[in-house]
Amino acid sequence: MMKEFNFTTTPIVNIVNEIIIDSVVRNASDIHFDPAEDYLKIRIRIDGDLRDYTIIDNKYKRNLTTRVKLLAGMNITESRLPQDGAIKSVIEGKDLDLRVSALPTSFGEKIVIRILDYSMSMQGIETLGFTDENYKTIMEMLAIPNGIILVTGATGSGKSTTVYSMLQRLNKEEVNIITVEDPVEMSIEGLNQVQVNSEIGLDFAAVLRSILRQDPNIILIGEIRDSETAKIAVRASITGHLVLSTLHTNNSITTIERLVDMDVERYLLSSSLKGIISQTLAKRLCPYCRIQRPANETEKILYKRALGIDVQTLYDAGRCEHCHNGYTGRIALQEVLMINDEIREAINKNIDREELKKLIYTKNKNVRNLLQDGLIKAMQGITDLKEVFRLVDDDDYDDISEQYTDQNINVENNILHNVQNVVPVPNNEVKRVENKIIEPTSNNNPNNTSQNMFDDSVFNSLRVNNEQINTSNYTNNLVNKINQNIPGQQVQTNTQTQPQLNQQTMQNQNQAQ
Repeated sequence: MMKEFNFTTTPIVNIVNEIIIDSVVRNASDIHFDPAEDYLKIRIRIDGDLRDYTIIDNKYKRNLTTRVKLLAGMNITESRLPQDGAIKSVIEGKDLDLRVSALPTSFGEKIVIRILDYSMSMQGIETLGFTDENYKTIMEMLAIPNGIILVTGATGSGKSTTVYSMLQRLNKEEVNIITVEDPVEMSIEGLNQVQVNSEIGLDFAAVLRSILRQDPNIILIGEIRDSETAKIAVRASITGHLVLSTLHTNNSITTIERLVDMDVERYLLSSSLKGIISQTLAKRLCPYCRIQRPANETEKILYKRALGIDVQTLYDAGRCEHCHNGYTGRIALQEVLMINDEIREAINKNIDREELKKLIYTKNKNVRNLLQDGLIKAMQGITDLKEVFRLVDDDDYDDISEQYTDQNINVENNILHNVQNVVPVPNNEVKRVENKIIEPTSNNNPNNTSQNMFDDSVFNSLRVNNEQINTSNYTNNLVNKINQNIPGQQVQTNTQTQPQLNQQTMQNQNQAQ
């Protein structure tokens, strides 16, 4: 329901404060002031989606935007050029940073306020939803004395939260930590934090050159934006420093390609790069109203293919007074890669992209891509499959296409435990995500008679056809994805699981037999 303000009785100052406070209370991440010809629309972003908040009459539009610009320290007389500002405040007991951006449009200035809440960073890396396996890998990365560790993802994917939580773990008396940021988003005691100021020539590259003379143990570079910064960061990491930074890429393979594209020499990249953490944010299912349901045949096939496990039940979004359309908050889907000698040699030798992908995703059994991590969290009722499919790239489907086809798998032993009885966790309680998964077992014995779960005979018994499944659009899309990636014949549905087939479908099956 749209909110209404009485501008005749309430001062503009109070209205702006109420908009910001109410947005924080609703766990919004952004506030948008969208100018139109006859009004100003205010929208807030909750759980990744923009929602209409209120409509402001045109005669109050300029006063409202001027108040926001004044709070952010912007030039209120300049409305023709883009401006950036910041508001630091304590709201509802939370220390928050508000980043403000003004952009001139044809109907006036569009203002966007980004609400930065770093309370999750203060609680530690163990609260960020990493699986046990990924958490252990990150701890191994942080124990390395030198090298570069990258946290990657799109804008607003939680990279800063992850990086700051890692710094919290590394922040000890015996180490000297220096950060270079634009801007300094969170002040941490014990860290030497440098604010970049490009107007006076104090950019990332200039600061990094000076930092190396400050006897640092650990260096944080807020973001690698250009070739010069990338080269200095890599060279710093091979001279005895641990370097943390962020990059706008989606996964491990594109991160390596981006660094090469930035003219980082392969021999330096291969020796300095220690780990890559890629992530994106998915909506979290409301624990009060989520709906448990049986998994259909298509979903079971996907879980077999992606994780080598049997899944019986999954979860869908419900709706209640505690959530927004079945979701409350967000959870990170993560891909964690620790560079091993084989991958390091492949980077140095500039092998084919497809071969490098196989080394990372197929031969390296310790890496789960974003799709696989999302499937695990969908089984646990943390998110749902619709969210996972919305976020993952097509490449993630390809990455699992051969992961379990090159080995014989004893299907009966690959069952997920402790998933069906997930205890709902209220959103305001921070708990570690515990994943109890029995890994797929590999049997290289040539005398083994266990059947490869993806050979033709198994697919003949698991016929699932897109036209035969009366489910939602995301499931139909899933069938198409499986059909594109399974070698050999297409996946179709068993007639015993769908007894009511139309006559044309029955004729097609008889002809196929």
